[in-house]
Amino acid sequence: MTSNNSNEDGSSSTDQPQTDARARGITPQKVRPPQINGGFLNIHKPTGMTSMDVIRIIRRITGQKKVGHGGTLDPDATGVLPICIGRATRFIDRFVEGRKIYQATATFGTSTDTYDASGRVTVESDPSVITREDIEAALPGFTGEIDQIPPMYSAVKVKGVRLYKLARAGKEIEREPRRVVVHAINITSWDSPALGLRIECGSGFYARSVIHDLGHALDNTAHMSGLVRSQVGRFTLDDAVTLEELEEVTQTGDWQQLLYPIDGALMDLPAVVIDPVQEEAVGFGKPVLIGPGVIEKAEPEVRTYSREGELIALMSYDAVLGQLIPIRVLIAN
Repeated sequence: MTSNNSNEDGSSSTDQPQTDARARGITPQKVRPPQINGGFLNIHKPTGMTSMDVIRIIRRITGQKKVGHGGTLDPDATGVLPICIGRATRFIDRFVEGRKIYQATATFGTSTDTYDASGRVTVESDPSVITREDIEAALPGFTGEIDQIPPMYSAVKVKGVRLYKLARAGKEIEREPRRVVVHAINITSWDSPALGLRIECGSGFYARSVIHDLGHALDNTAHMSGLVRSQVGRFTLDDAVTLEELEEVTQTGDWQQLLYPIDGALMDLPAVVIDPVQEEAVGFGKPVLIGPGVIEKAEPEVRTYSREGELIALMSYDAVLGQLIPIRVLIAN
C-alpha cells in the first residue's frame, strides 16, 4: 500500500512546495532545527581554537542560535569549556565566577611578550640556578587574594579597547592590577626548567601572569608552556566531550542526550518546591512566602521548583521573613 504522503517516484509530498518554488525561481526557505528549552554541554576544547570558534561550530552542528560559553580559554589552552544553550545562557555567570582548576606548565629561562609559548622571547636567563625549594618558598605569595596585572595579550578592556588589539598594534599601556583569588597552587612535577602546577582559582585569574610573576619572584624569567583546564564548577575533563564526538552523535542520533539540565549549574544550592499559586506569582517576578526554617542551610540563593519538578527560578532567601525573592525567572505569565 502506498502512503498518502508519498508520490510515485518515491519522493515525499512534503517536498513538493519547495520543488515548485524552485521551478518558479523562488529560493525556498531554509528549515531551521527546533530551538531547545536549554541546557549545558561540557566541551573539551582543542588547542589552536578560540572559545568563540567553539561556539560557532556548535551553532552549526546543533542548529541552535542562542549559545554562549562559561569562561574564555586561550587558543593554545585545552580542557573544559562549559557551553550554555537556550535559557541556560542566563546562568553563564555561575561558571565564569565559579571555581576552576588548571594544570599548568611553566618553563623557566625565557620570558615572552604574550607570557606563553606563542609569543616573542623578550628576556632570557639561566634556569639552572632555580631549585624546587626556591619554588616552594615562593608559591605561598601567590595564594589567597592577590593583585594580578593582566597580560597585554588578553581580552581585558581598557577604555573600551581590548588589550590584545593594542598589543598587536605594538602598543603597551599601564594596566591596573586586579584582585583575584587563588585557593591553592601546588607543584605536580619538577624537571628543570619545566614546572608542573595545579592551580585552583576564582574568576579573572590568568595562569600566564602568575607564571610570569613567579619567574620575577625567583629573580629569573618564566613563561607558560602548557595549560589544561581540568574543571569548571561541577564539570570535569573526564566527562567532557570533543567537538568530533558531538558531531558524530548529531549525525547518528540525538545530540541532546549529551546535555546537562539547566539546574546542573546550580546543584550546590539548596532547593525548595512551591505550589501553583506561588509559581504564578514568581512568573510575575513577585516574592513569595514559604515560612521561616523551611530551608536549613543559610544560603543567599535557592533553586526553586514546581511540583512537577521543573526548575522555575533562581531566588534569594530571606531567612528572617521566610521569603523567596526572584533573581532569574525561567517561566513567564
